[in-house]
Amino acid sequence: MPAQLPEVSSSFGEIPEITFPDTPAPKGLHIKVLEKGTGPTVTAGRELQANYHGMIWGGNVFDSSFQRGTPATFPIGVGAVIAGWDQGIVGKNVGSRLLISIPPEKGYGPNGQPAAGIGGTDTLVFVVDLVGVR
Repeated sequence: MPAQLPEVSSSFGEIPEITFPDTPAPKGLHIKVLEKGTGPTVTAGRELQANYHGMIWGGNVFDSSFQRGTPATFPIGVGAVIAGWDQGIVGKNVGSRLLISIPPEKGYGPNGQPAAGIGGTDTLVFVVDLVGVR
């Protein structure tokens, strides 16, 4: 049986509206392509420009470039971001919207990220729009 993932009811470029199922977070890393882009493939070592909306499974938004109104830019596939992003984004096409469910071990680990309200056992959920690569 496939993992039950949250539903996203918005499109690429729009602030994600996320509805969580009434089930515990699935184990492991799960990536769902919500919209497949037709741009260049994101490869390790490139600089990625992306909009993202990050939530703790079941509720709270802890960070959102959508809400700030500007995409983030960072190296991808080289350990500069959490492992769930490196593993979930590399190989996808620019113009894609992804839903990524990230277990603690591929997120911030057992210490979490207390300043952002993320505990060491929290599963993270991101909706990520791949805007560009350099």
